[in-house]
Formats: sequence, structure tokens, C-alpha cells
Amino acid sequence: MNLRNRTCIITGATRGLGRQIAETFWREGASLFLTGRGATSLDSLAESLQTSRQSGQKLAVFPSDLSMPATAAAVISEAVGEFETVTALVNNAAILGPIGPLWENDLERWEETIRVDLLAPAALCALVIPVMQRQGYGKIVNLSGGGATSPRPYFSAYSTAKVGLVRLTELLAHETRNMHIDINCIAPGIMPTAMLQEIKAAGPERAGNTEFLNVQRQVEGSAEVIERAARLAQFLVSADSDGISGRLISAVWDPWEGLAHRRDLLSETDIYTLRRIVPRDRGFDWEAR
Repeated sequence: MNLRNRTCIITGATRGLGRQIAETFWREGASLFLTGRGATSLDSLAESLQTSRQSGQKLAVFPSDLSMPATAAAVISEAVGEFETVTALVNNAAILGPIGPLWENDLERWEETIRVDLLAPAALCALVIPVMQRQGYGKIVNLSGGGATSPRPYFSAYSTAKVGLVRLTELLAHETRNMHIDINCIAPGIMPTAMLQEIKAAGPERAGNTEFLNVQRQVEGSAEVIERAARLAQFLVSADSDGISGRLISAVWDPWEGLAHRRDLLSETDIYTLRRIVPRDRGFDWEAR
């Protein structure tokens, strides 16, 4: 899964999973275009990475706020100007948004969450796909999260954005089928990130007992989860995953290390996709009466 000679945009690169992905990609030889809200944090990350720079690797950082509509165009323009080509885009940046019942949420924060977690990745995809089409090759990895495959009460903005991102991933895979562009989504699992601290701070009264207890149980010993999610991102950006597209893959639960040998089967089925469950899927025959 070597990434040498690949140029990769990573959003939300300064902390948590984004930083882990950046470090993993850099170690594997990729050139990186890193974005995030904090210029100081980006410079610090860049300085850290440069100490292990390999021959031919390039690194650029670009402070950006994806809640602003014009940011996506600026990111792609700067990246193309810096590297001329873009092999991969990793849409990692996200915010948790308001916690609690929808009718008690601040609707301005709710809308901001949709902009950052869904509209910005969609815009970045729309702008980078023509670049990849001209190159004849490309990889896009979107980061999903809790609430994309089942209801996640009290996190309506985040969950709505993430399930939308999964469906966007599926349909873009169809639209780019003949462009040699692979687009996939990762469900990373519960990780020791700032989002977990937000849930802990909200408490069971706002986040719900089930969510709060899950977080309490998962905080300890979950560092391996973030490493596994980064390695899945590496696989999906590498040539090893060529031809695998339109899938939501769990970093924790799915045997993704063997998917390169199952790409033909994947292309012929709806495995790792979102689908509506009907009565016959559960053994019922509901005929109209």
C-alpha cells in the first residue's frame, strides 16, 4: 500500500484521525496538502512531518474554514496550483454540532454542521472530480460516522449529514464509473478524539444514556481504532483498492484487508451499501389484502 508519487488533500488534518491519516500517508511516501482551521497547528504538524521527509515528497498547508462556502474552491485551486495533480482527496473535517433533541437545538449551529459535514465535502468532490477526470485517475475517501447506518438520537445534525455523505458517495461512484475514479466512505469507529470529550461534557441528560455509556466504555484502549481507520484510508487511496468504489466500509468490523481479492464480487453486489429493508428480508410475505 505504498503511496509514493501520490498527492493527497486531507481536510481537518491537525488533530485526531486527520492527523493520524496525515502521518500514515507521509510515512508511506505521499505528498500532502493539509487543511485545517488553525494555522499554528498546521505549521506545527508540517514541521513535525518534515523531519522524516523522503526524496521527492512535497508538503503544503492551507488554513481554511469549511463552514464558509468559498473555501472548497480555494482549497482545490491552491492544491492544484501547488502540485499540478491531485491523486486523492480525504474528506475528514467535521464538527459534532448541537447535542440534544432537535427542537432544543440551536438551528444556526444545526445548519453549520450540515455545511461543514455534508455541503463542504460535496463541493470538494464536485471541484476535484474534473481534475481527476483529466488525469484519468483519482481516489476520494469520505469519513462517515455514528448515525449513518442507524438512528442516533440527540445528534440529528451530525447523523443527517453523515448519512447524506454515505449516499453521496454511492451515487458519485455511479456517476464516475468510467473515469477510473474510486470513491468510498469509511466508518472509523469510536475514537479518542475531541468529539468524545464533547459528548462527555454534554452528559447523559443531553447525549442520552446509551450514547454516554458507550463513550465511557470506549475511551479507554481505543487508540488502536484510530490507527486502523488510518490504515483503511491508506488502502483506499492506494493502487491496491483500484476498482473498489461506492462502499461504506467499517474500519473496525469489516475484513477490508482482503477486499482487493473480492473487488469483482463487490462490483456485482450491494455489499457495504445502504439499502431499505422490506418484509421479505425478514422472512415475511406481506401481500395486499
